[in-house]
Amino acid sequence: MNVTYGAFINNEFRPIKGETFPAIDAGTGEHLADIARCGAEEIDDAVEAARAAFPGWKALSAEERAALLLKLADAVEANMRRLALIDARDIGRKVTECALDHQFAINQYRYFAASAITHEGWGRPIPGGYLMAKREPYGVCGAIIPWNVPAIMAAFKIAPAVAAGNTVVLKPDEHASVSTLELGKLIAEIFPPGVINIVPGMGDEAGAALTAHPRVAKLAFTGSGEVGRIVAVAGGQRLVPVSLELGGKSPNIVFPDAGNLDAVVDNTSFAAMYCNGQSCLAGTRLFVHDDIYDTFVEKMVAGFQRIKVGPATDESTNLAGLVSERQGKRVLGYIEKGVAEGARLLTGGQRATVPGHEYGYFIEPTMLEATNDMTIAQEEIFGPVLSVIRWNDYETMLREANDVRYGLAAGIYTSNLKNAMETADRLEAGNVWINSYFNLASGSPFGGFKESGIGSEYCHETLNMYTHLKAITVQNEPSAAWFLP
Repeated sequence: MNVTYGAFINNEFRPIKGETFPAIDAGTGEHLADIARCGAEEIDDAVEAARAAFPGWKALSAEERAALLLKLADAVEANMRRLALIDARDIGRKVTECALDHQFAINQYRYFAASAITHEGWGRPIPGGYLMAKREPYGVCGAIIPWNVPAIMAAFKIAPAVAAGNTVVLKPDEHASVSTLELGKLIAEIFPPGVINIVPGMGDEAGAALTAHPRVAKLAFTGSGEVGRIVAVAGGQRLVPVSLELGGKSPNIVFPDAGNLDAVVDNTSFAAMYCNGQSCLAGTRLFVHDDIYDTFVEKMVAGFQRIKVGPATDESTNLAGLVSERQGKRVLGYIEKGVAEGARLLTGGQRATVPGHEYGYFIEPTMLEATNDMTIAQEEIFGPVLSVIRWNDYETMLREANDVRYGLAAGIYTSNLKNAMETADRLEAGNVWINSYFNLASGSPFGGFKESGIGSEYCHETLNMYTHLKAITVQNEPSAAWFLP
């Protein structure tokens, strides 16, 4: 791992001329690297590099672009263990989860390599000629990604953009830049200069410069709703397309006929605790039917208490630490607020101490018995905190499941197909998983309703977000003169 990283532009890391910010091991506080605090100058250079590379990249066939994406997938796969360890230390998540992130990324590069070849327009005969509709790339795409799953987020933006023939300027989050900059080394060995550029920095500096840049033709953002609004306004001011993947407060619904309760307890626990709860997809509102509530919650509390909280680099760890002190204090504040509003703390709720990692913020897996109107059931906490809600009336439960400003994901557990499909149809969520949470198969559209975003990633339709639709009509010969007197 490099000691310093400058901006990655035109397949080269720029020398650092100005300020830097540190990458810190989230658990131990160890200094990992110094990263250039880039701003408008580096963004402008990266955009110009991407703009210069665009005509040549667009001119390549879909098969040629696909071949390079497949090479990138192979390179990430060959370096997966090293990259996963970097992420584990940089953001504090357990290394086995980070390895899964990189596998998701690999799958994305391979999926869009295949999709690029099958991303077709359409056509039909018209009187005296033919109508063609073809897809064309926008040009330079500006992408901004968050810190929680950097490998996945980089792939979600890079893969469809370059598959469709665009070039990219990517800004990683300042809390998770290292593995994305390391990805730049692999990119430099595979792609032509300027096709993919990575510019680290602060959101209000590098990020703002990227969203406002007049030569950026399309914006893609993943992160909070608050920043998503800023990006949307920036796109609106320049009238460029914007895709947004934002927050979530997902309901996970357990029917009394859910079947094997031990299996359902395991999956709903995974839904809430995966990624240390720092996931927009997390199933953080668990609706359990009254008929099985007491037994279910007793099993789940016992399960939470068996979860091993430990270092991110220890493969036996079940739950590691949060990304920063600020995030840790934020999560603890939500727990305190929940109790103050009347939620019953069933287990957890405290900061855990991990020997040798006292710097990090490790939070005990926490479960609170709540009602849907409480703050902890309405706002995205982004930590290992689950609100469990008792229900017995289907219509009331469904109304409460939809009664949040988000609509990213939802889960359902039932052995009744009618329950499953009718509930899935009525949930206001872009992704509904029946009997298996986080069931993200390649090609499954990933996007939200309401304030969870605009557009769908992870699927063939994503390529449409990165392309214009151009119509070309051809007449076999000019029509007979008719207009002039």
